[in-house]
Amino acid sequence: MEVFELRPAKLENELVELQPLQAADFDRLFEVAADPLIWELHPAKDRYKREVFQLYFDDAVASNTSFLVIDKASGELIGCTRLYAMNPDESSVAIGYTFLARKYWGGAYNRSMKSLLIEYVFKAVDNVLFHIATTNIRSQKATEKIGASKVGEVNFDHYGTKLLHYEYRLTKAEYYKQA
Repeated sequence: MEVFELRPAKLENELVELQPLQAADFDRLFEVAADPLIWELHPAKDRYKREVFQLYFDDAVASNTSFLVIDKASGELIGCTRLYAMNPDESSVAIGYTFLARKYWGGAYNRSMKSLLIEYVFKAVDNVLFHIATTNIRSQKATEKIGASKVGEVNFDHYGTKLLHYEYRLTKAEYYKQA
């Protein structure tokens, strides 16, 4: 049986390419993240500040399951995303810690990036989870657009503070039924 890797070397489709995040990527990813409007609905509203973004970035690198999101047409770095919380007992993996440059909001890029990850993890699990802050209406709507349903609430540790998040689930059967 093939071993499932939470960090494939590369995933790509016609719109985006996902490349594993490296420690050397900080400066160019921070250029994208330095826009305060990206974080306005996020619990870490000040993540556009270098020292606050450094916490996110260090955690992303340490996870060893984070990806840079590249616009294939332009080669431009447009964001970051991560796989996490693989749970073999529940046959699930979570997708999150995602952000995109504002000019890529509301279009095909989020769906394209998430589809790459979803289809990749559905080779090994039956459920994809998303954890979204209760204040992040934009991400909640985007997650519902890809077919996920809100199934509960969980508290996430956010650098020593517990923050309420909604948990969304997308099953393999639901995903491929709508495809």
